[in-house]
Amino acid sequence: MAHYVFDCERMKYPNTGLHTYCLELGKAMLQQLMPSEEMSFFVNFKQKPDFGPGAKYLEQKLYQKYFMPYRDHYDVWHSTYQTSRYKPGNSKTNRILTIHDLNFLYEAKTDAKRKKLLKQVQDTVNSSRYVIAISAFAKNDVEQHLDLGNTPIKVIHNGINVAEFPGYDAPPYKPAKPFIFAIGTVIPKKNFHVLPCLLQHNDYELVIAGSIRESYLSEIMREAAFYGVTDRVKVIGPVKDEDKYWYLKNCTAFAFPSLAEGFGIPPIEAMHFGKPVFLSDKTSLPEIGGDAAYYFRTFEPADMQRVFAAGMHHYQETMPVERIKAHANQFCWKNAASQYLEIYRTFVR
Repeated sequence: MAHYVFDCERMKYPNTGLHTYCLELGKAMLQQLMPSEEMSFFVNFKQKPDFGPGAKYLEQKLYQKYFMPYRDHYDVWHSTYQTSRYKPGNSKTNRILTIHDLNFLYEAKTDAKRKKLLKQVQDTVNSSRYVIAISAFAKNDVEQHLDLGNTPIKVIHNGINVAEFPGYDAPPYKPAKPFIFAIGTVIPKKNFHVLPCLLQHNDYELVIAGSIRESYLSEIMREAAFYGVTDRVKVIGPVKDEDKYWYLKNCTAFAFPSLAEGFGIPPIEAMHFGKPVFLSDKTSLPEIGGDAAYYFRTFEPADMQRVFAAGMHHYQETMPVERIKAHANQFCWKNAASQYLEIYRTFVR
């Protein structure tokens, strides 16, 4: 019997891309296991997620970062975050590592902090037998800034799985006007504060959903006040799946001006509904959006306004809804799961 362990450490942060990644990939792999295989999910029992029928669990405790009591030989221990300090207690277990990004290279950090973070990722790479990057951009960063030695690396794109709730019509805030939607953790690297300028010269609202860092919320609202659109900027906090479905289905456009993304699930979720998607041209986003998205090349307000107006005009003239949906359909958790399991099986004795 082959036995795999899937480390769900980052699921302690709900309403994040990493939570979605673990949940959706874990469920998809569980459904594709052969009778000769089993998978245990390494989770914090206080926030125990449900991976579905047949799922087995190992309890995760903070002290296990320093001493791992699970010393059985597992064929694969999959660390799903690049600096995870949880690792197999048996040295014969094969550790596989997913690297989502090296975003700290692009954020406002000191050289000393970047060096420290690179060392943490390097240490994890050094104890791994295989590395997966979630985008070609992330893979290129890894190859440029880390020493892989003889460790193989492969790109496996994330999937999407948009839960749909037909007939649902009770979001926490219902815009009175056509609206631009954005979703993600409300922190500086998401760059949401550049969006209020898009509300000039039109009657749109801007709705931003996601866990909020209050100091950054203040920056967003200062920008809204500068452009005189405070009453049309709504930062609504985390939302449940039904609400996200409603906003994605009903928005006029989706905006995601992030400065640093290893992949970027929200834009693909918006494309699932055929929406016009406006992205920054930074890090992995051009790879993910392809020619089905519109791009902010700078964050100078007049330039952003030109890109948005031209993109909306193009979208309304050509109505590329089906092409956008087809682009989104390339990103499938079922396909991702089969690629991960193919790697797992190379380590089964």
